[in-house]
Amino acid sequence: MVERVDIAIIGTGPAGISAALTAKNRGKSFLLFGSRQLSEKIGKAHEIRNYPGTGFVSGTELAEAFQRHLAEAEIEITETRIGAVYAMGDYFALQAGEDMIEARTVILATGVVQAKPLPGEEALLGRGVSYCATCDAPLYRGKDVLVIGYSPREEPEAAFLASACRTVIYFPMYTGETNLPENVTVVREKVTGLSQDGNLRKAATESGEYAADGVFILREAVAPGQLVPGLETEGAHVAVNRKMETSLPGVYACGDITGTPYQYAKAAGEGNVAAISAAVYLDQKKA
Repeated sequence: MVERVDIAIIGTGPAGISAALTAKNRGKSFLLFGSRQLSEKIGKAHEIRNYPGTGFVSGTELAEAFQRHLAEAEIEITETRIGAVYAMGDYFALQAGEDMIEARTVILATGVVQAKPLPGEEALLGRGVSYCATCDAPLYRGKDVLVIGYSPREEPEAAFLASACRTVIYFPMYTGETNLPENVTVVREKVTGLSQDGNLRKAATESGEYAADGVFILREAVAPGQLVPGLETEGAHVAVNRKMETSLPGVYACGDITGTPYQYAKAAGEGNVAAISAAVYLDQKKA
């Protein structure tokens, strides 16, 4: 039987970390999904001057402080990409690789998707286009796939696909060297759109077209409306009230995903509120 936790927290930036610490203090069972390296945005910050109690610190120093706090609280990070969240009545099912995880409530702290969807991307989602390699790789065993990666963090998923698929063509949408197996073909051409041609999916670039059985688009964050079907959004952001409640009962959002200002202090405060609201919701349902 699948163990059902009280809260699933998706994201390891300031909002997700704050939510996890608050959930721990409130005695709720939870899973924190994200990267042990935390948010890429934090690590790239040159200097942060308005996060209370830290003074003027670099992003690396703030990330190290977050990691120490999580360790002191004995909070572990589950490095599994969540491909989708489905409302199942009195609980939520989270697609985590090949597994399904159940949670009574969900807190979205995934950050904001900066890149706009590629032309044709949304129309082909679930019809040959996927956001999760570990989730859908079995569907393409022995087949040909295209992988569009938006940061070096996505390279392990491309390598995983190479162990199952016949061919893998990787399009890095970033500069710098790649670290991929020899059986992954790296094409340094910017993908400009996706289309369907019979049973094949095509990626158009500035230089031509590439066809394969499936396309994987790997970004640090997935657009919230695609991650959680039925969720009310406002552009790239999730619509919330002051309790961080979304349009779906039991789903909360915090941090950059709720809109500007994109500030670490604001994100941490919203993470605290989201976890408190989730805890109150759980207690009320139990009563």
